[in-house]
Amino acid sequence: MPDTQDILDTKHILETLVGFDTTSARSNLPLIDWVEGFARRYGAGVERVADGTGEKAALWLTVGPAEVPGYVLSGHSDVVPVAGQAWSHAPFRLTEVDGRLYGRGTSDMKGFLAVCLALLPAMAAAPLVRPFHIAISYDEEIGCLGVRPLIARMRAMGVRPLGCFVGEPTGMAVVTGHKGKHAARVTFRGRACHSALAPAGINAVEYAARFIDHVRLLADELARSGARDPLYDVPHSTGLSSIVHGGTALNIVPDVCHVDFEFRAVAADDAGALAARVIAFATDTLAAEMAGKDAACGVTVTPLIDYPGLETEPDSALVTLAKRLAGRNGHAKVSFGTEAGLFQALGGVPCVVIGPGAIARAHKADEYVEAAELAACAAFVRRLIGESCAA
Repeated sequence: MPDTQDILDTKHILETLVGFDTTSARSNLPLIDWVEGFARRYGAGVERVADGTGEKAALWLTVGPAEVPGYVLSGHSDVVPVAGQAWSHAPFRLTEVDGRLYGRGTSDMKGFLAVCLALLPAMAAAPLVRPFHIAISYDEEIGCLGVRPLIARMRAMGVRPLGCFVGEPTGMAVVTGHKGKHAARVTFRGRACHSALAPAGINAVEYAARFIDHVRLLADELARSGARDPLYDVPHSTGLSSIVHGGTALNIVPDVCHVDFEFRAVAADDAGALAARVIAFATDTLAAEMAGKDAACGVTVTPLIDYPGLETEPDSALVTLAKRLAGRNGHAKVSFGTEAGLFQALGGVPCVVIGPGAIARAHKADEYVEAAELAACAAFVRRLIGESCAA
């Protein structure tokens, strides 16, 4: 079990991390600067991977013999907004009440990062024969954007890790799979006119409604007879339209309507292929019908989010190790996405998702992580340090 100092150090670091407002719309550089300074104090190797604007960056920290394969502990620095949420505690100040630590990002997923950083001194002091890499990304919440250049940098450095533990909140359950996702925005461009002359216009909202219904019909088909994976809480692929904007006034035939939609797919399906089916209906059938009435009318598709699913064999060495270190016999899959699928697909790194907290507490007011969950995570990392000292 982790000692009391581990937990005190973790809470102190978590307080610091929560104090940085790293909502995706803001720069994460103050947090990155702090973490880099902290890591350098313990002799960690630091690679900073900045985005194109220079306003955000990812970090790749290395402790131990970098020339041999080791393990990655991975988390994202960004958090979702708090606007419009009724918090009982200040969201960007850590508040502890009855063993619960409240604050934006405590579960998703600064709690995990705090544990990793609190144990970085122990990593630096240990006689490691395999290195630790701590990967900290940005913009995970808006499409897993920042981890992609980080993985590219990892590959350019010739790093080939034995495995990666992505610390999304699972209650320290060993998660071997998650669904892939493809999301896009479809914009319908019609022709406006007075509603009293409705047949003279081309109603973008009504064409959007036909598209939305097409998404729903495919989602119904997947739920009724699609591929199944019983380890998921929703055992089939899903699809939905979630945001719709169109129209300006009741007495005007709307000339523009935007629809955001998504598909999340089990391993037997391809989220991109499912999305392509409904996009084809919009760009071929509906767009052709609109253009037949007015060549200026039509459909535009804007990609939003695309990331692969994760599928790690339950009898793999990494999963077996994760179960032993976590003291677990079982494994699970989750419907929410993580960066693990990208580490696996782009970096060729086997992955397990395991971390403190619960996804049910994330993205809403009064997000919290339990001190006991942080303790369990610290015990896991402590055991992994011991594992990395073995011959």
